[in-house]
Amino acid sequence: MKKQLVVIVGRPNVGKSTFFNRLVGKRDAIVHDKSGVTRDRNYGEVEWAGKNFRLIDTGGYVPDSSDQFEAAIREQVEIAIEEAYSIIFMVDVKSGINPMDIVILKMLRNSGKKFYLVVNKVDNKDQEIAATEFYQLGVENYYDISATMGRNIGDFLDVLTEDFPENEDEETDDRLKIAVVGRPNVGKSSLTNALLGYDRSIVTDIPGTTRDSLNSVLKYYGKEVVLIDTAGLRKKKKVKENIEFFSNIRSLKAIGECDVAIVMLDAQFGLETQDQKIIDEAIRWRKGIVIDVNKWDLIEKETNTAKEMSDKIKKTLGSAGYIPIVYTSALTKQRITKLIDISLEIEDRRKKKIPTNVLNDTLLPEINRTPPPTTNTGKEVKIKYVTQVGSNYPVFLFFTNYPKYVPSHYAKFLENTIRKKFGFNGVPITLSFKEK
Repeated sequence: MKKQLVVIVGRPNVGKSTFFNRLVGKRDAIVHDKSGVTRDRNYGEVEWAGKNFRLIDTGGYVPDSSDQFEAAIREQVEIAIEEAYSIIFMVDVKSGINPMDIVILKMLRNSGKKFYLVVNKVDNKDQEIAATEFYQLGVENYYDISATMGRNIGDFLDVLTEDFPENEDEETDDRLKIAVVGRPNVGKSSLTNALLGYDRSIVTDIPGTTRDSLNSVLKYYGKEVVLIDTAGLRKKKKVKENIEFFSNIRSLKAIGECDVAIVMLDAQFGLETQDQKIIDEAIRWRKGIVIDVNKWDLIEKETNTAKEMSDKIKKTLGSAGYIPIVYTSALTKQRITKLIDISLEIEDRRKKKIPTNVLNDTLLPEINRTPPPTTNTGKEVKIKYVTQVGSNYPVFLFFTNYPKYVPSHYAKFLENTIRKKFGFNGVPITLSFKEK
């Protein structure tokens, strides 16, 4: 069963990002030191009372131009209505009811979607009384909270998630699920259509004109592969920031559902900031990853052009340079089936189990040759044993006398050693340290 998507909407400065950060928290457990891969996120996963849901914060997507301000917020609400299971409409007790709040409320009421009016910055009894001003809006699902202090957030989350599925209720589907993700207009629908062999989507050269899409099943040498196409803007958006916002929502949903993410780049632009965000999120979710440099037919065939671009991309990715890169043209179908071949290989690697005796016989001599550094207090850190755990992606558990004193650069050394000895190309791996 798919995790529900919740979107936070509202005017700027009402506390959306503070609320988002409190709910998402610091859930990253990535040991990679990914130079160049951006860490800021407007989307993440929240766990509450045995239930998981995806959360989107629209706070970072308001243009600087004042004449586009209201248009941007309207569009964000439209996108939230289209994509979200439920919507958190946040207002600010300190500024009271704003005319833009009325506009947003009318849109939400007309949508028929489930939404909650959340009055933020209610830090004390006086502000609780002031918040009663919002009763006049006549919203049944009304809650006052303090995102900064955490006040009433638990009670609100109980209500928000009451009809969400339990984590263990998720359905199993053994077919390989590949998400085609990337910025608008890089060729996601063109690739999907080329692989499927027919024009399933309307493809243009204008970002934001691809119609809504559904997952498709590709028959590939006797195997069924599910393609998740993240294109789907129903109409061209007026505000540039909202195109990125919409792309992020679709990418997040697809990454959460897939086994392997094909991150498409435009050969004419290379790896850009938004691509880095998508890759970072796929790593955080421990999905298999392939980088597809599309529109390669438009690049002059100069000597070492592909190698030069690969070197540049890998330098930007830092220690996420284990991600394979394929150069394709969805238009001419050049090398597009290689993407499926590599995705199948990556999924096999995600499921690969290294026997414990092989791990220890291989890694412990390397660790003895290059032991962990001693702590600032002079304590000698010793790694005594390693085993692979986890069923959905590779997790390596290292038993040590001082797990808290294993520095990140040494964890990176261990990961590099594992990759050198056992592969895992295209597969994010997790290292965990436990006391023994």
